[in-house]
Amino acid sequence: MTRYRAALAYDGTAYQGFQRQPAPAPTIQSAVEAALSKVTAQEVRVVAAGRTDTGVHALGQVIAFDSDWKHGQDELLRAVNSQLPSDIALQALCPQAGFHPRFDALWRQYAYRIATPVARQPLLERQAWQLVGVTLDLERMNAAAAICLGEHDFAAFGTPPQAGSSNTVRQVYLSIWEQELGDYGLTYIYRIRGSAFLYHMVRRLVGMLAQVGRGIMTPREFEAILLSRDLSRVKTLAPAKGLILETVGYPARQEIETSTPTAIRPAAALEGQT
Repeated sequence: MTRYRAALAYDGTAYQGFQRQPAPAPTIQSAVEAALSKVTAQEVRVVAAGRTDTGVHALGQVIAFDSDWKHGQDELLRAVNSQLPSDIALQALCPQAGFHPRFDALWRQYAYRIATPVARQPLLERQAWQLVGVTLDLERMNAAAAICLGEHDFAAFGTPPQAGSSNTVRQVYLSIWEQELGDYGLTYIYRIRGSAFLYHMVRRLVGMLAQVGRGIMTPREFEAILLSRDLSRVKTLAPAKGLILETVGYPARQEIETSTPTAIRPAAALEGQT
């Protein structure tokens, strides 16, 4: 058996998250495993860098699987993509002995998009949280986002994804908002890079940061919620459709060339860790 590493992109709208669930629930993992098993004529199981939730998308999900494939890696990539639905596709693939996408990862980076059109735009419906006619204060949101940098207990924003775990401390390396002017007005993009994330952590952060941007709360009030470690104080959960797993970082010796989009460069705090 050969261990393969692959980069995976998908639109998560039609799926109940990444992780395999009992049939007939559609999941990304089930679709990828079905395609791999059909192509290789073997039962193939996939492990991933992270389990995205229902409706969440990915540009740079990283997976691994074992297969006794007799042909080249390019042939395997093309064959698997021919069996995948149109909203899932492998971006790159190579053999990498001993690789584990979750345990070897140094960090994960997510992006979240908030669109502010003057009228609801159907073409944005699957890819952004639309706050119609709303103006957001970028400077205030970045002041609050910067409070997340470093190591904190994020219990106010999520719960541990692993059953039985009580650890809610996470390290955040990058937390920043940017804005773009497009055909439908301003889009605000939040990028966060961290060692790992709690369940619904990014979506809760975005929901409260948007409250800061709308002037409903101040950055200091946001900080007070973070320090409280009280999950009940966070009332807004941003919808899943605006969230994208953008990229996953690994030690330099494990990096491979992929065709996934180049993400924002590591912050200064990351130097020497990749």
